[in-house]
Amino acid sequence: MQFADRLNNVETSAIRELFKLLGKPGIISFAGGFPDSAMFDVEGIREASSQALSQEPGAALQYGATEGYGPLREQLAHFMAQKGATGLAADQLIVTTGSQQALDLLGKTMISPGDKVIVEGPTFLATIQCFRLYGAELVSAPVDGEGVDTVALEKLIAEHRPKFVYVIPTFGNPTGALLSLARRKKLLELAVKYQTLMVEDDPYGDLYFNEAPPPSLLALSAQVPGSRDWLVHCGSLSKVLSPGLRVGWMIAPSELLSRAVMCKQFSDAHTSTFAQATAAHYLKTGRMPATLDKVRKVYADRAQTMCDALRKDLGNAISFVQPQGGLFVWAHLTGANGNVNDGNTFAKMAIDQGVAFVPGAPFYCQNPDHSTLRLSFATVGEDKILEGVARLKQAMASSH
Repeated sequence: MQFADRLNNVETSAIRELFKLLGKPGIISFAGGFPDSAMFDVEGIREASSQALSQEPGAALQYGATEGYGPLREQLAHFMAQKGATGLAADQLIVTTGSQQALDLLGKTMISPGDKVIVEGPTFLATIQCFRLYGAELVSAPVDGEGVDTVALEKLIAEHRPKFVYVIPTFGNPTGALLSLARRKKLLELAVKYQTLMVEDDPYGDLYFNEAPPPSLLALSAQVPGSRDWLVHCGSLSKVLSPGLRVGWMIAPSELLSRAVMCKQFSDAHTSTFAQATAAHYLKTGRMPATLDKVRKVYADRAQTMCDALRKDLGNAISFVQPQGGLFVWAHLTGANGNVNDGNTFAKMAIDQGVAFVPGAPFYCQNPDHSTLRLSFATVGEDKILEGVARLKQAMASSH
């Protein structure tokens, strides 16, 4: 069969290959990038879905508008307003099938083969694959413990004149880094100065452990005149309510939004109206704050347990910045005292000891750092975290 040329630009995810190994019995997995299903507010979702069926069964079960179910768009605008993005009207956002679809719609509407797109190095793996599928030439912007380096980013924007810049400012996948307030404002200023679209992906921003993070780029855009015209914001209920609902949203300038709606029409007509009606009822009941409080506490404790155990068991063989939110610890193997310093090699040793994580190299679109790895604490209880890190210590010892 002759397949489309665009498939030559992508390969299957290294992470998917790794997941094939996770069926082995007894493996403790720090590999997944998903929330803990024990945290889902099943009762609240059950109640919301039965309300959707009893109050408006016709609307919940029928075809709907491509832009999204009206009551959900209203609730999402209200949800965003509570997080500082005031003045957002329901018609300034569209509902997407997870925030992943928002990225796909950006690819369809913005990228022609050969266009430059700047992403963080490292960044969300599915973004790299999605944008490459549409023929983008990806340029990697360096990051540190505070997120993307805005000085380096400005040079890259000036040099490459990209179609857009894609960032995950708050507890991103894979690094869990938190972009500082000053850098957030700088991103908005760069968008205006270079008339370059800035895409903010924010699936993890509600999962903070102690202090709330700085406001989103969307919330801050009111302080930087003109920046809203060059800003796209992608949100999701996947990490905070349920990934299975597949409810995300995209806020964008109207001319981009209208083209995204057209492309969505061709691709799936609309996001499940039943899922949307369920989400709308859930948000309306006001259960979300309590759900988030519970989830934050559990993830904060697990993150602390993992970081303490890594320091104790692996010492100077590993370095990392302790996350302040999200689902991940991003670490570097230092190679100190002759220890292994390659994430791929270490991943294989770890599997032999019955513990899994994701090597960091696939998260880079250019110049991968092979010493990196991503550990998720989200789906593993604290006892299992301690046991898993102890197995990492054994794997490390086996490298000598």
